[in-house]
Amino acid sequence: MVVDRPLLSESSPEVIAAVDLGSNSFHMVVGELRHGQLTIIDRLRETVRLAEGLSTTGDLSDAARDRALDCLSRFGERLRDMHAASVRAAGTSTLRRAREDSGFAARAEAALGHPIEVISGIEEARLIFMGVVHSLPLNDGLRLVLDIGGGSTELILGRGPVPRALESVHLGCVSMTERFFPDGRISHDAFDKARVAARLELRPIKAFFREAEDIEAIGASGTLRATELVASQLGLIEAHGLTMDAVEELIERVLKFDTIGELSMSGLSEPRAQVWPGGLAIVAELFSALRIDELHISDGALREGLLYDLFGRLQHEDARQRTVRAMAARYNVDMPQALRVAATAKMLLEQVREPWQLDSPLTAQILEWSAWLHEIGLDISHDGFQRHGAYIAENADMPGFPRAEQRFLAFLIDSQRYQIGTRLLRQLPRAWRESALRLSMLLRLAVLLNRSRSKFDMPKVDLTVTKKSLSLCFDPAWLQSNPLTVADLERERGFLENVDYEISFS
Repeated sequence: MVVDRPLLSESSPEVIAAVDLGSNSFHMVVGELRHGQLTIIDRLRETVRLAEGLSTTGDLSDAARDRALDCLSRFGERLRDMHAASVRAAGTSTLRRAREDSGFAARAEAALGHPIEVISGIEEARLIFMGVVHSLPLNDGLRLVLDIGGGSTELILGRGPVPRALESVHLGCVSMTERFFPDGRISHDAFDKARVAARLELRPIKAFFREAEDIEAIGASGTLRATELVASQLGLIEAHGLTMDAVEELIERVLKFDTIGELSMSGLSEPRAQVWPGGLAIVAELFSALRIDELHISDGALREGLLYDLFGRLQHEDARQRTVRAMAARYNVDMPQALRVAATAKMLLEQVREPWQLDSPLTAQILEWSAWLHEIGLDISHDGFQRHGAYIAENADMPGFPRAEQRFLAFLIDSQRYQIGTRLLRQLPRAWRESALRLSMLLRLAVLLNRSRSKFDMPKVDLTVTKKSLSLCFDPAWLQSNPLTVADLERERGFLENVDYEISFS
């Protein structure tokens, strides 16, 4: 089994949920599938301030860990009570920067009762856009979506349901408040420095998001929602949305307070007030850099995007599948050969699925995707193409893929021939490593058996396995007519011995 934790079941469950482990707040949204439609039935939100407890070395403070684990325990209890069968949980900016070997991830998964993915900034942006699009009426025009989180800010420009430009920058309300308002002191100088820092961060990317004049600007999540609410409560805006003038007036009103602890305004909650000055500086510079006249607030955000993405997977509309297809086309993959390798890998997997416990839905998917992409490195160089391919798979923006799955894919591509590398294997979750190693052997055999790139169907190969061995049985006539395959299988013995596996054939 690829993981010792639940993944998507074969049949669509009735209740599904998404959990957003943000840098400032944790959110959970629960939906129910009714007649093929998704209906939101519950929402939970807790301020955790995870980013506040992250050190420069990537360690989380005990207080931040405790707040996070307590919250996830409560979320997990609600999920169990509601019998949620499919859950997608995603960690964002702070968990991206936290040390992976700190042990927090395992404790967090145990508290929640479900796996937690750490997603890239670009994947976060894609999911935010999906959440916003599903919360608004259909519109074929350009939309600029902004989301200020605790540790990062996401910008997305899209037309209709399709994002055209995605970006994630290191600007967050928690990190900016900590950096420029130390000890909670509020001053003109602090705001000026915070705004300059935000301006510099936005400068390299702002041109990509000022494509046309008729762009509808939409804000998502806590900082922008709170800013719009406070401005509305104070009578600074009417029915048309948040404006630059309103944001500048809010900054002037915040400057009347000496410390964040004293900060109090109508519509501003105490937890939000603790991180609002840094967030407000980001809001002002977004308006300026992107030339926004009015900003409207959406109810949808990352958690809704996670939920609808999960819903799409259950309806067999997986963004990861689209990503793999697009990458294969981009790197000029020989698709007939990729399909031959995929078919052989599938045939081998079916024979060892039970004894090797490779029965998770992710198993067949990741093996097929690795077969489709195993030759993407050829577009760079034939020499060491597996290393080039692994580098692409590990570092490219791959919509739909959490970081761990992307590394899983990279490991399989890297290990398709010669020595089986251990660097990427060690970076996978411990529960995945043995299964990943076994899948790499199946891909290696599929690649080896199709090395001739023959268009003729390969005869059936019988594969039996034990805990640490593989035994292949071929049609004698086929084996005799393929002496190079025999030589490759002989050489494979040495490669597998290096990872404590034995292979035999007859």
